[in-house]
Amino acid sequence: MEATGIDVRSPVDDRLLASVDNADAATVARTVANLRAAQPEWEALGVAERSRRLHRYRDWLLDHADDLARLLQEETGKAWPESRAEPAYPVHVINYYTKHAARFLAAERPRPASVLVANKRQERLLRPYPVVGVISPWNFPLALAMMDALPALIAGAAVAIKPSEFTPLATQAAVAGWREIGGPDIFACVTGAGETGAALVDEVDFVQFTGSERTGRRIAERAGARLIPCGLELGGKDAMIVLADADIERAARGAVFGALYNAGQTCVSVERVYVVAEVHDRFVNAVVAEVGRLRHGAATPDHGIDVGAMTVARQTEIVAEHVADARERGARVLIGGSRRGEHYHEPTVLVDVDHSMTCMRAETFGPLLPIMKADDADEAIRLANDSPYGLSASIWTRDPALARRQAQRLEVGAVNVNDVIVNLLALPLPHGGWKASGLGARNGGPDGIRKYCRSQAVLSDRFPLPLTPHWFPYKRGNAELFARFMRTAGTRDVRRRWRAMTGR
Repeated sequence: MEATGIDVRSPVDDRLLASVDNADAATVARTVANLRAAQPEWEALGVAERSRRLHRYRDWLLDHADDLARLLQEETGKAWPESRAEPAYPVHVINYYTKHAARFLAAERPRPASVLVANKRQERLLRPYPVVGVISPWNFPLALAMMDALPALIAGAAVAIKPSEFTPLATQAAVAGWREIGGPDIFACVTGAGETGAALVDEVDFVQFTGSERTGRRIAERAGARLIPCGLELGGKDAMIVLADADIERAARGAVFGALYNAGQTCVSVERVYVVAEVHDRFVNAVVAEVGRLRHGAATPDHGIDVGAMTVARQTEIVAEHVADARERGARVLIGGSRRGEHYHEPTVLVDVDHSMTCMRAETFGPLLPIMKADDADEAIRLANDSPYGLSASIWTRDPALARRQAQRLEVGAVNVNDVIVNLLALPLPHGGWKASGLGARNGGPDGIRKYCRSQAVLSDRFPLPLTPHWFPYKRGNAELFARFMRTAGTRDVRRRWRAMTGR
């Protein structure tokens, strides 16, 4: 692999924004070696000092939020409100994990489980993986890279981010901000295509990947071959279930926002809707009216549009293919339905869909909202579970007890009740998929930072013992005494304990 350049173009107007390095394996290896050399000193600073450094970085992110937002809009084509929101997310991640890190990473001192080690002081320490590799996608370039990198840094690891070759600029700028505040050489960004990501997997000690199922499986295989852990967030086909007693107007607005936020390019987008028959038509009419009010087109640095560009041209093709397949199989387009150039597809609502159609089975990742009628709640749950994916879902009902019962029937990692996407903001809860949607989870309170650590058991004497009778050389008396002690220590029945002690 040669270290050549990659042109980054705006999906808004195909304008050349910048050229970045396509780092080869040797460059990646040098970068990781530098991080590895600097990491022990970073870990030795301790949680309090690392948190203090991250607070300075938080301030830098806040001071440069608008600059980052402009870069994000240029390289992704997002609507301006979506671009402005993204730099704020890492700030919340820093605030949460620096506040709780001392407790989440504190040494644990369990009580002895047996008299065999009653004299031992037992500690479980959490030691960071030296270098964590983060391979992030193009749909939320900054938020997803930072939500993985920041807890790892707070834990004491060094981090190398490999952003998508389509959207590297905001992430690259944010990592450069770490150097601007005088941060040590424990945070780096390596730009490049797939080969750069593969080289990173070959060098680091833990890999966190967000992207396609196909690439995720390859990363899992490579990580397994190296015996290093990995976290994977892969595809999703999130279902929305609308029950008969739902607030239909709110559900319709939620469906439209959940399906079309970031032009449908969100890991937890509403990708399919199941509505019980008695409220189906009302719901569909409300959805179509809501979509009809949306403004779609090229994003500008104001609030002039609601649905912006598709970041990657191939993704626009996929949406068009899903719409065409559904039409051929009998679905009806109620609004939208057309591709508008390389990076734009109209927000589209489909009805009369079923599971023979690609749009109900494969991840679309675009501004498409297929709505299917279900006989009742049981059928809606069955259809929602009829998927290889299990990232998240939503249930819409006015009955909290019913919502909880139905949520526990869904084969997904998260369920929102009368809401969409909001689980991404719940840092104390895990964000991870079941089935083909991935391995492990982000966030999740303590687990969101402990995942970047290895457990280390440390045992030491509470007070010195004069004898260790089970050591060499074996002597008949000592060996017999120790054997009886072992049996006695494990016995809970009084009679058996007496026999163990006396040998009778």
